[in-house]
Amino acid sequence: MIRIAITILMLFASNAFMTFAWYWHIKYQRAGQSSWPLAVIILVSWLIALVEYIIAVPANRIGASAGLNIAQLKIMQEVITVCVFVPFMIFFMGEKWRWDYLWAFMCMVGAVYFVNRAKL
Repeated sequence: MIRIAITILMLFASNAFMTFAWYWHIKYQRAGQSSWPLAVIILVSWLIALVEYIIAVPANRIGASAGLNIAQLKIMQEVITVCVFVPFMIFFMGEKWRWDYLWAFMCMVGAVYFVNRAKL
């Protein structure tokens, strides 16, 4: 059980880096503050994403060694992605909350149930 908890924590950390790597530059582009060439933005994003991979790959290996199958790891990753992305979108990017985000998240919780149903 501890390995699954470690997997979840590591996936949260890796998702924070990946979300930032994918979207940080849009905030500055919208504000007219980004004059960096696209190649530099890509390079900076790759460097941030490297940290994500350094965390995510071991997290998935630990989860697999704890008995999680690929579907469980993937669905877990997707739910964590939404848990990380929505606060990032609201607090960092300044987007407005919509109830549709909650309903989408609930659909993903349903996916978690279905990939784990045999173990329940």
